[in-house]
Amino acid sequence: MNSKMAIDNGVYEISETLPKSDIDFIHTIKINPHATLITEIKFSSPSLGKIRTLSDPVSIANAMITGGAKALSVLTQPNLFNGSPDYFMQVRKAVKIPMLMKDIIVDKIQIDAAEKMGADYMLLIQSLFDQNYLNEIDEFISYGHKKRLNVLVEAHTKSEFENALKTDADLIGINNRNLDTLELDLETTKNILDGFDKTRPIISESGIESPEDIQFLKKSGADVFLVGSSLMKSDNIEENVKKLVNAI
Repeated sequence: MNSKMAIDNGVYEISETLPKSDIDFIHTIKINPHATLITEIKFSSPSLGKIRTLSDPVSIANAMITGGAKALSVLTQPNLFNGSPDYFMQVRKAVKIPMLMKDIIVDKIQIDAAEKMGADYMLLIQSLFDQNYLNEIDEFISYGHKKRLNVLVEAHTKSEFENALKTDADLIGINNRNLDTLELDLETTKNILDGFDKTRPIISESGIESPEDIQFLKKSGADVFLVGSSLMKSDNIEENVKKLVNAI
């Protein structure tokens, strides 16, 4: 039976099962002497609207990898981000590095689809669980692990971060953007990590545009940097990834 992905108003058939990456991303983080980047393929966002004209996601992925990206995030959410499970699968078939299925996961059927698409990582947003829209984050993480998926739990506030640390998430992300107001502040990563002992690699997400941003976030305690919009707006993705990678 085909897995289905429920995204807003659509249900997406996943008609084939694709293999995952053989590369251990957490090991890559530990040994990489430069900035470890997860680069993101997205064509629109709620904060920016249209970011890039729809084009071949595989070409974009290859430019990012050539520039030095160590993992890829691909939006599968169509209505807010102009994403598609098809884009994810096209890229998965073409690349060997780890991939994150980026979606607003609210149903285990989406986790089933992520497994079939060959995702290595899935995203859970802590605030959705803290606000009681869902109250089974541990159950979702356990289910993801049973499907051989690593789990990234994303926080925006100190309380969300503390709750994320209580879970069995493989990676913890700090989103510098407030998803309610869409306001952006790189100081979010610094403020949240101040005084916390890290037990897992920390990803700083959103608003990263320059080598100076990477250096600031690294000094603040981040280990990995998720960069999407600034690269997707770029005329030379490969060169801009390279500049960010070489910031460290």
